[in-house]
Amino acid sequence: MAGRLMALTLALALVLGAPGTSRAQTILRDAELERSLRELARPIIVAAGLSPAQVKILVLDDSSLNAFVLNSQTIMIHSGLMLKMTRPEMLQGVIAHEVAHIANGHLTRRPENARNARNAAMIGLALSAALATQSPSAAAGVAIGTQSSAQRVFLSHTRAEEASADQSGLRYLSRAGIDPSGFVEVLEIFSGQEALSAGRQDPYVLSHPLSRDRLRAARGYAAAYGKGISGTDAASAYWYGRAHAKLSAYLRNPGWTLRRIKKGDTSDAALVARAVANHQARKTGPALAAADQLIAKRPDDAYAHELKGWILLESRQFGAATSAYARAVELAPSQPLILAGYGRALLAQDTAASNAKALQVLEKSRSVDPVNPSMLRDLGLAYARIGETGMASVVTAERYALSGRLKDAAIHAKRASGLLPRGSTGWRRAQDILLAAETQEKRKTRR
Repeated sequence: MAGRLMALTLALALVLGAPGTSRAQTILRDAELERSLRELARPIIVAAGLSPAQVKILVLDDSSLNAFVLNSQTIMIHSGLMLKMTRPEMLQGVIAHEVAHIANGHLTRRPENARNARNAAMIGLALSAALATQSPSAAAGVAIGTQSSAQRVFLSHTRAEEASADQSGLRYLSRAGIDPSGFVEVLEIFSGQEALSAGRQDPYVLSHPLSRDRLRAARGYAAAYGKGISGTDAASAYWYGRAHAKLSAYLRNPGWTLRRIKKGDTSDAALVARAVANHQARKTGPALAAADQLIAKRPDDAYAHELKGWILLESRQFGAATSAYARAVELAPSQPLILAGYGRALLAQDTAASNAKALQVLEKSRSVDPVNPSMLRDLGLAYARIGETGMASVVTAERYALSGRLKDAAIHAKRASGLLPRGSTGWRRAQDILLAAETQEKRKTRR
């Protein structure tokens, strides 16, 4: 599964892990999944007085149950927790709680936590040179190993912060017209876990301390704020259904998924699940049939065309895949993950014209989302194929830097510096990476 992650555009986008930690993690990137999460989160973020354009929600490929705020603009949800949610209000409750941590300023003590974790040599830095000249505040992301105590130190909140986030989050849900009891159901999943040893607790309990008093208070808030709110919003149910179906079908055994879809079910979520599960089972015909059914129902749905393009590309039908992705781009011209998939399909054709077009498409994707390593890999290949080896080296260096491999990044950045005109944009990007690598090496020397 991991080796094929990029093809679904449930793609390898960012490696979270530090040298010496037990394992790295990956973020599952998919245009439809992220659109669904944006739709579910939008009313909550607005209710909190924040901008939906400034808060991103990403899914971490981890079967454990957890969610956390990585920085003031990024919320991470483990795939295991997302699949555990049985209705949209539960997932929206989790989102509201994490949004409250951002809105209430609970990240102000994170720098001290980061220093403590770094001193214990249990946390790493994934430097994004691609962002360095665009957004200094976003130029570095914290890379976290899941099994280290450093992660618990960095992500943990105080009981006072948890109580504050509970009340604020439940209030946001009420303002947005969302049943706040969904979040209480989430807390009830974890109730009683604090009696277990730390090794047996879900990570959510370790980073979000839960007590009987907190649960009792949350129930009271939900009862007070939830008066007059009943039923599930149709739009929320729709986007939740598609997101849950796609993620489940991708991560779970195809047979398990297909057995659970009713034979006559032709809902959008069922068609998405059938297409993904059949493709995972290498049944290209049924997978394409389901994708075509979805397109017939929703001809202007960019994600339906992208789904078909992914299946065709994985099945090595490169011309047809390019056409499907091209239609998806027509419908969503600025969606960076769809653009990245289109670029990959063009590269697969490997003609002079398709390689030149791929470069154009991938650069557009990079301008919107510069921290997608799979896109950077393809962009580097596109530059190499048209003979621009200096830019190919720059992009390769940025890809290594993004995953924290600054030593490897510096090798390619140095090569790029020798190939590109001094002072050019590409040359400056290479210098940013060399500076980041030098800074990291100095830190190691001081320890």
